[in-house]
Amino acid sequence: MKIAFISDIHGNATALESVLKDINQRSVDKIFVLGDICYRGLEPQRSLDLVRSLDTQVIKGNADEWVIRGVREGEVPDSAIEIMNQERDWTYSKLDDESIQYLKDLPEELKLEFGNVKIHAFHATPDNLFNVVHPFESDETMIAKQMGVEAGIYLYAHIHKPFIRYINGKCIINIGSVGLPFDGVRKSSYALVDIDGDSFQTSIVRVGYDVENVINELLESDYPNKELLNKVLLNAKI
Repeated sequence: MKIAFISDIHGNATALESVLKDINQRSVDKIFVLGDICYRGLEPQRSLDLVRSLDTQVIKGNADEWVIRGVREGEVPDSAIEIMNQERDWTYSKLDDESIQYLKDLPEELKLEFGNVKIHAFHATPDNLFNVVHPFESDETMIAKQMGVEAGIYLYAHIHKPFIRYINGKCIINIGSVGLPFDGVRKSSYALVDIDGDSFQTSIVRVGYDVENVINELLESDYPNKELLNKVLLNAKI
């Protein structure tokens, strides 16, 4: 059983198409989506339509929650709230009512079992869409924040920096970002988990896409925070 986990598309439908093409070429059996589909990108509706066309399980990310109800005080620096809500309003205006309801109704975790391999997947932490857990956290912190449910593999997204670690015989993976990588690599990221009975193999896949074209379209658009978004796309850092 070969499984792909994707997340943090952020309205970058061009990147998502490239990732889905790569996944298809690898004969993947299942795809799961860990949130942040629409916000902070030029093509929120097309991105969501592509996700929904997969007919698979999708969970909510913090950016999906922002699309539904806006960015609130305490969730981002005070200096960023106004412009981030302008971005949110722009994104909201591009989505139809059915899409808004779809985002609202998304669950917040996946508990999966393939043979004897149990997987727990969530966006940021199991009980919060906004918590940040960095790759460099101690084993003790990772166990306390991310590994409360009994499983063999834990997957999350949110930080846009992919990694794989093993702690006390358990595997924890950050799957990175399809649309906005933050690790300096201008390529989409997703995770593959290949399960064979009691055994499994994990990997991070990087996929190139036409970043220059996405940037050109952004600069010609009316997106409200395009200077910042251009910088992130160009440098793959925030």
